[in-house]
Amino acid sequence: MIKIFAAFFFLSLSASITCLAQKDSTASRQDSLIDKKLDNSLDGVRQLAAERLSDSLKRSELERKFSDLGTDDKAQKAALMKELNQLKQRDSVHLARQLHQIDSLRAIVKGMPVVFDADTIFYIFAKFGSFSASDRAHAITERLERISETPGFSTDSLKLSPGEQAIDLLYGNNLLLSITEQDAMWARKDRNSYAAEIKRKISASLNKFKEENSWQVLLKEILLTLLVISVVIGLIYLINKLFKKLKSKILSTDNKLGKGIKIRNYELLDSERQQGALNILIRTIRYIVILLVIYLAIPVLFGIFPFTRDLSVNLINYILSPLRKIGVSIWNYIPNLMTILVLLLVFRYVIRLVRFLKTEIERGKLTIPGFYKDWANPTYQIIRVLILAFMLIVIFPYLPGSDSGVFKGVSVFVGVLFTFGSAGALGNLVAGLVLTYMRAFRIGDRVRIGDVTGDIIEKTLLVTRVRTIQNEVVSIPNSTVMNNHTINFSIEAAEKGLIVNTTVTIGYDVPWRQVHQLLIDAALATELIEAEPAPYVLQTSLDDYYVSYRLNAHTKSPNRQAVIYSGLHANIQDEFNKAGVEIMSPHYKALRDGNATTIPSAYLPKDYDAPKFRTESSATRQKTPSATKESN
Repeated sequence: MIKIFAAFFFLSLSASITCLAQKDSTASRQDSLIDKKLDNSLDGVRQLAAERLSDSLKRSELERKFSDLGTDDKAQKAALMKELNQLKQRDSVHLARQLHQIDSLRAIVKGMPVVFDADTIFYIFAKFGSFSASDRAHAITERLERISETPGFSTDSLKLSPGEQAIDLLYGNNLLLSITEQDAMWARKDRNSYAAEIKRKISASLNKFKEENSWQVLLKEILLTLLVISVVIGLIYLINKLFKKLKSKILSTDNKLGKGIKIRNYELLDSERQQGALNILIRTIRYIVILLVIYLAIPVLFGIFPFTRDLSVNLINYILSPLRKIGVSIWNYIPNLMTILVLLLVFRYVIRLVRFLKTEIERGKLTIPGFYKDWANPTYQIIRVLILAFMLIVIFPYLPGSDSGVFKGVSVFVGVLFTFGSAGALGNLVAGLVLTYMRAFRIGDRVRIGDVTGDIIEKTLLVTRVRTIQNEVVSIPNSTVMNNHTINFSIEAAEKGLIVNTTVTIGYDVPWRQVHQLLIDAALATELIEAEPAPYVLQTSLDDYYVSYRLNAHTKSPNRQAVIYSGLHANIQDEFNKAGVEIMSPHYKALRDGNATTIPSAYLPKDYDAPKFRTESSATRQKTPSATKESN
């Protein structure tokens, strides 16, 4: 079985890996298709830019020729002017198409940030020559870092140099970056104004870096750091002092918190253990508060210096990000939570309605033909479980994480464990339901289940508990009850009465009518034996040495059979002894001549004397009444 399960597990695992691999390959193919489509779109933008550049060069050439012509060349000037107008119209069309394509790509194309001193200055979207947007951004960042490392650098050295294809931003004689027409289009601005804006942003970033790294600022930051450290030390001192006073006040003998914890008659914690627990709790809270103060102070310290501000932001985000996610998740979950609350309210009142009907049936106010009162509670429990199960099925999709694979896997695993682990319990559960609706017995009935005889004291869905006449409580699984025959002594006792019976054996020398009367008198003299219907006697067999008489009598107290049988047997002995009838069972043997009777002396006459042995000759011997009798 273990090998089969292991094989099934590895097959499932391999199938899952294969499925994931197929999904990954499918996803990679889709990504490659998206990238190819994106490259084609960007190539279209660059193609339009190249066509505009070509038209611009051609237009410049035509304008030069137009200016070289004299006043007499009117026909040539008109032809050149017409061609220039056509180029302008085509350039406007190309420009509109290029702007439209850029706007369509704006949602999927991410710009490459130019980062300096942990601040993003601007983004680059377009490719220039053989350099991609990422290469250009990386190169600009490195050049800015080299400028910032130059002693005594000044932003006055920044200047713009216009060109045919781009506007160059120079630092001294070194190229810092080139601003193309496409860069301006991605920014939705004119190239000259965009170049001036880039120059202004870079100048502001360099000036800010210069100011933050001056010795005056560093001195202020060092002093501020010392102040923050001093404040933290002071806070830790105050926290320790406050918790010390709080501890002495809580653990004092006058405080009720040090008297121990009792739940009714059970002492959960005595005073010593409670004080120890409170001491540990106070110490733990103190350490948590101190660590929280230190953790909040570290981002403040890191935020003072420019080169450690990233660490400060990260430390703060370690706390704020989970809290933000929790808050957003709770806010987004409110509609589902309201749905769950409404469903819980509806199902609660449905269960209340079913419980009300159950109570009315048990009280006898509501009667359903063919439905007994003792069925009300188990039927209610079954319907309640079904309603709760249906409620869980309805609510399950609204639970957080119900769509996750981990949640589904855990649910399947728990279901498998429940299925295999509760097979016997489910059998007893089904048997308990069947016994409930079979009405084989009720609480308080005297029954015999297999070899166990006693009173039913409890019926559950899993076991039936029986108290024997020796006050032994026997728990019998319901499946065992179903597999054995059950004798119920109480089910008809209230109306028809239970017949108790006992058998005595009397010799053939006693008249049977006398025996019948003696047995009936003994039954009527017994407590808890009913006079009506009258007791009666049956002669069940004629054996070799005796006759078997069975006494049958009615009683309405089936739970006291032991007392009834004991009293009945005692009365039978009394009645037979009074009448001088010997009960010669079982197989009682006696030599009558020379032996006393078996009747107790209290029932014999006062002048009774045991007979002597008689001897006679063969001539005068007569048949003697001595006989060997056997009875039961």
